[in-house]
This record gives sequence, structure tokens and C-alpha cells, in this order.
Amino acid sequence: MKLKLIMDISWALLLARWKQTLVAAAGVTFSIAMFISLLGFMTGLNVLLDGLILNRVPHVRLYKSIRPSQKQPVMQVPGFRKHYHFISSVKAVNASQQIRNSQAILTYLRNDHLVIGATPRITTQVFFNDGNIDLTGIVQGIDPALENKLFNFDEYMISGSAADLSKMPNSIILGKTLADLLLADVGEVIQLTTTQGQVFQLKVVGLFQSGIQEYDKTQSYASVNVVQKLLGKTASYVTDIQIKLTDITQAPAVAKKFAQIFETDAEDIQTANAQFETGSFIRTLISYAVGITVLIVAGFGIYNILNMMIYEKMDTIAILKATGFSGKDVKTVFLLIALVIGLFGGLLGLLAGFGISVIVDQIPFVTPSLPTITTYPVNYDPWFYGIGIVFSLATTLLAGWLPSRKASKVDPVVIIRGK
Repeated sequence: MKLKLIMDISWALLLARWKQTLVAAAGVTFSIAMFISLLGFMTGLNVLLDGLILNRVPHVRLYKSIRPSQKQPVMQVPGFRKHYHFISSVKAVNASQQIRNSQAILTYLRNDHLVIGATPRITTQVFFNDGNIDLTGIVQGIDPALENKLFNFDEYMISGSAADLSKMPNSIILGKTLADLLLADVGEVIQLTTTQGQVFQLKVVGLFQSGIQEYDKTQSYASVNVVQKLLGKTASYVTDIQIKLTDITQAPAVAKKFAQIFETDAEDIQTANAQFETGSFIRTLISYAVGITVLIVAGFGIYNILNMMIYEKMDTIAILKATGFSGKDVKTVFLLIALVIGLFGGLLGLLAGFGISVIVDQIPFVTPSLPTITTYPVNYDPWFYGIGIVFSLATTLLAGWLPSRKASKVDPVVIIRGK
């Protein structure tokens, strides 16, 4: 009964100063709307950038690096084995970059519970022949089906499909910038020369665009067996194994484990893209900081409005305390006012923030470097909306606590005597 009476009093005080209430609620609404829309846009941008870079990068890469031999000839001479060796112009060991037993490794990886999938890859340098001009480029030998499954290859295709590499023998997919330099289009035949001097003609079955011009200027893709043919290697020749994990955070530990098991070199995604991940983290941190700052500013507005309300309602507070309401009851009245402002303003802010996000999501974003992106990226993660309403209530409750504490200590005798 008493709680209902306290709620009725709080509601009456809210309506008595409805203009100030609306101003306070509008401040909360604006803050939450900006928090939701800003965070949604910034995290959407991060997701877009992650998709352009990180989604095309394996979580763990197995390869064989070129390094100097650990045992130089002087170390083999019995008389010099215990001496210190100072060797200049050390040459790399004459070893192949081929990963031995690649098929057995792939079978093992595909049965590992930590691995989503693994795909072979071969990388080789070539010269694309354009009349009398030779353009330096790189051909990546891939398994089209696995590449599309693990790395969403088709999302970067602006013409053709990755599956066409398997359907068409002696075919190739060119980067858009490289195709422009060669004046080549889908269906045409291009000529390239390998580093061994062999000349091949391949049919263009597709064009891709990653959004990074320098990358698109040199990269091209063919099937694994075509690249093996370019290099004159057997069907077992593989230089890289690209791995996607169920948990990307485990990549450093898994890379070390696989490097020991398979006796290869291993590189994890965190090491390879540390700078990029740092940029994404900083952008997200700035978004949260700006949003929380806006909420705190709105909290000061609520604090000022409740302070003014208490000064104007000293008579009402004195009467409440004179008729038996305790200081705790008076504090509850003004805390309820603050919570109602926070809840009402917060819910409107969530709707407004969602509306702004939808509008931003519909704005055309056209750029030649990103043909697959048509509108500005927005993230509608429900977590942001939960954070928004919690911060709304917490901020308003904190803003209302000091004024309500002051109201609870009002001495009714002093107020009534002064009147």
C-alpha cells in the first residue's frame, strides 16, 4: 500500500513539471540514440574491414621457409668443431619449399576437432606478357571449392565464379587492376612466362576485386593442378596449407602445436595481422568512449533538473515528512522519478538509434574499389541495445541519487517555520 502511494506521488511530481521531465527524457533519448547509431556504424565498419582482410587470411598457415643451413661445411671438419665460427655470406640451404606428406597432413587436419577446414595452396611468381611488356605477378594455386567455403572467395568475384576454375582446364582468375593493365576480359586468353622460362596460355574465367589496389594489381588464381603444371611439379607438390579454426583465439597455441607435429613453419593470424587488429580495437574503444561520454553529459542534465525540482518542491517534501513519510521514502520518490526518466528516455533512444541505423544502412556507398559494398555498413548487434538501456538506467539512477539524498535530509520544521 505504501509503495503504491509513493509511486503515485512520484507520478504526480513528474506530471507537475512535465516540461522539465520531457527535457530530461529528451537528453537521455538523444544520448542513447547517438550511442546505438555510432556504435553500430563503427563496429559495422570494423566488420567490413575484417571481411576485406581477415576473412581472406587463414587462422594458421603451414609453410616451409627458406633459411640458412644449421650445419655449415666448416662445422663438419673435426679439428674445428669446438671452435667459434665466424662465417660471412651465408647462403640459404638448397631445399625445396614443398610441404612433405601434404595429403596426410590435410587428412589429419580435417579430422581435428579444433579445425573447421584446411586447404592446400601453391604460390609462384610469373611474368604476364602484354606485347613486349612483362608484368610481374603472382599466381595462387587453390582448391576452388574449399577456398570458397573457408574464405568466401565468391564474395570478391565481380565476374565469373571460383567454381569455373575446376570446370575449365587451363583457366585463371585475374585481379581487376591486373586485368585492366593486360586489357583482358572474361573469355579471353592471356600469356604468361614462369620463372623457369616456360610459356603458357590460360583462359580468363573470372575477375576478382579485394579492395586493395596493389593486391589486385599482381594477384591471380588458378587451380592447384594448373599451377603444378606451370612449375613442372607432381600432383603432391604443395607449398602452403591454409587452416581455419573453430576458435580464432587459439591460433598462436595451435600454430606452435602443428609446427612441431608436422615439422614445418607455422604463422598464426594474430602475429600476421597484429597491426590491423589493434586498429579495429582502437576504433571500437573510441566508439564506446564517445557513447558513454554522451550518456554522462545527459546524466548531468538530469541531475540539474532534479536539483531544481527539489528546491521548488521543498514545501511538498516538508509536508510528506510531517505526515509520516521517512527520509528513505522521500529518497525513493525522487529515485523513482529518475528511473522513469531513464527508462522512458532510454526506450525512445533505442527506437531512435535503431531508426538512425536503418537510415544509415540505406545510404548508397559506391566506390570502384569495393564493388560488392552498396551501402554503409551497420551492425545491429542486440548486445549494443542491452548496454544502452543498462547505461541509461544506471546514469539516471546515479544522477538522481544525490538530489534524492539531499531531499531525504530536509527538516520539515525548518521549512514550515520559514513559511
